[in-house]
Amino acid sequence: MAAGKSYRLSVLDVSPVASGSTSSDALRNTLDLAQLADKLGFTRYWLAEHHNTPLIASSAPEIMIGHVASVTRHIRVGSGGMMLPNHTPLKVAETFRVLEALHPGRVDLGIGRAPGTDSLTALALRRSREALGADDFPARLTDLLAFLDHGFPANHPFERIRAMPDDVPMPDVWLLGSSDYSAELSAQMGLRFAFAHHIQPWPAVGALRLYREHFQPSEYLRQPEALIGVSVVCAETDARAEELAKPLALTLLRFRSGKMGRFPSIEEATNYPYSPEERQIVEMNRERSFVGSPAKIHEQLTRLADQAGVDEIMITTMTHEHVDRRRSYELLAEAFGIAPAVA
Repeated sequence: MAAGKSYRLSVLDVSPVASGSTSSDALRNTLDLAQLADKLGFTRYWLAEHHNTPLIASSAPEIMIGHVASVTRHIRVGSGGMMLPNHTPLKVAETFRVLEALHPGRVDLGIGRAPGTDSLTALALRRSREALGADDFPARLTDLLAFLDHGFPANHPFERIRAMPDDVPMPDVWLLGSSDYSAELSAQMGLRFAFAHHIQPWPAVGALRLYREHFQPSEYLRQPEALIGVSVVCAETDARAEELAKPLALTLLRFRSGKMGRFPSIEEATNYPYSPEERQIVEMNRERSFVGSPAKIHEQLTRLADQAGVDEIMITTMTHEHVDRRRSYELLAEAFGIAPAVA
């Protein structure tokens, strides 16, 4: 167990679909990993929203939240996130009120503003080019909060609409982002903030400092609360971790070029004929992930968390074999000295 400041660890899961397996396998792996995270003492387990990619089975986090919460006991479960432009605020409020009623005190509503997909699929989700081009995220977020806490002012057109069930508390709301924009909006509205370092590592520290410095207390939150999301591949040795991370490097390269497929095996990634330009991209992408032994990862993540001023680190791990993903989280739990919740 590491000495010094303690950190909370959490999980972000996209339900990756490995080559040679199925989406059903990926979703069952999510339930298995959630049970392990619950047993190990992780703080929360978030499910992502992505569309139209064979790599990711997590297209409906609201469904997976209910399943994960049903097979776990202590861990908080939520969305990382619900992409609000793809949904109506009322429907999101209703969905998460139902989840809160079924799993009281354990539900997080993480909200994002990206489409979670390509532009054509976003058009299919939103049903019009006007909706696709609308810059109305703050207004949608304001409506969502009003539906969640019955906060529409008198004479508002939606004043009499209730997000049912209306006799349960609203879930904890987090705003997700990878830029200063989301940090400033979270601070302005007095919401919790999660920064996606695994998407945009460079502005992470500055954005989280900006959030704390500009935070305005609200009826939802009196003091700033933030976490940082990171990509990690951890193994017993640095060499083994580097080997396990080869498929991730190829996946990030394919993502950049739009050539997505199942998550590749180590053999496939090792034998891939990288061009010189592709090798440069792979090297650049290394900044988006932390790869190594438990001691190395602990040192790197604690330094990042200290710089960013957060006490919670949310980890997403993608390996071809589910057993290696499980082991990565076990090693991290041990390195950070987190403990299971008391029954």
